[in-house]
Amino acid sequence: MPKIPIKPLGARVVAVREQTAAKTAAGLYLPDDAKEKSQIATVAAVGADVREVKIGDKIIIREYSTTDVKVAGTEYLIAKEEDILAVVA
Repeated sequence: MPKIPIKPLGARVVAVREQTAAKTAAGLYLPDDAKEKSQIATVAAVGADVREVKIGDKIIIREYSTTDVKVAGTEYLIAKEEDILAVVA
């Protein structure tokens, strides 16, 4: 993963959210504002106090617990390590 312009502090992680499906099971296309945000993300950076995850891990995060930011055209999420529910194997 390339170097990112955000350095998380403490026990926080910066991750990139996975894209959600643009089409329903019935074949209907969804507009961007109708899609749910994915709860699965890939860790891009970790703070100094993070112990359980590392860069490149796929994680499941608690819904509505992140701060979403857009830097240099890329959308990132920042979450506390305690809001990470699991690592996807």
